[in-house]
Amino acid sequence: MTDKPAKKTDLMTEAERDAYHAEKMKKKKAARDKILSTKTEEKGLLIVHTGKGKGKSTAAFGMVFRALGNGMRVGVVQFVKGVWNTGERDVLDKFPDQVTINAMGEGFTWDVADRQRDLAAARKAWDQAKALIADPDYDMVLLDELNICLRYDYLPLEEIIETLGNKPREKHVIVTGRNAKDELIEIADLVTEMTEIKHHFRAGVKAQKGIEF
Repeated sequence: MTDKPAKKTDLMTEAERDAYHAEKMKKKKAARDKILSTKTEEKGLLIVHTGKGKGKSTAAFGMVFRALGNGMRVGVVQFVKGVWNTGERDVLDKFPDQVTINAMGEGFTWDVADRQRDLAAARKAWDQAKALIADPDYDMVLLDELNICLRYDYLPLEEIIETLGNKPREKHVIVTGRNAKDELIEIADLVTEMTEIKHHFRAGVKAQKGIEF
C-alpha cells in the first residue's frame, strides 16, 4: 500500500500554518469581493421551492420571518395547508401590521373528492394572491403550495405564468410545492429543489409539533 504524499501544511510549523491560512483567506476574500462588485442589479425575485424533499414551505417561511425582521410587509396565501394549525401561523398572527395570511378555507377535499369545490377554492385563493401581488403595500408574497393546484389543473397555467412573469419589478414572490411546472421554472429567478435522502415517515414516525407543524 502506497502512503499518501504529505500535504504542504503537514510540513509547516504552527506559525507557518497560521500565516499560510491568513494569506489563503485574503486571496479568497479578494476574489469574492471582485465577484460581488459585479452584482449591481437590485430587483424583486420570483423564487420557487420544489422537489420531493421536506422543507419547501419551511424555507419559504424562513424568508418571510427574515423579511419581517427587515420591516417589510408580507402577504401569505396558503393553497392547501390553510386548515392546519401550524407554529408559523401562530407566530405570524402576532404581527398583524406586517403580515396578512389568507387560507383557502377548508383546503382540498381529499376525502370526499369534490373537484368543483376544489376548483372554486383554488380560484378564490388565486384571486387573493393576484390582489396581494398587485398591491404596492406588500414587499413579499408567499404562495404556499400553489404548485399543487397547478399539478391538478385547478388553475390555468397560462394565467399564473402571465401574472408572475409580469409582477411588479420590486416585489418578491415565493412559490412552493412539488412538481413545479417547467414554464414556472423557466421564468423564475431562483429555483431550489429539495431532495429527500432519508425521511422519518418511512420508519413509521408521525408528523410532530415543531417539525412538521
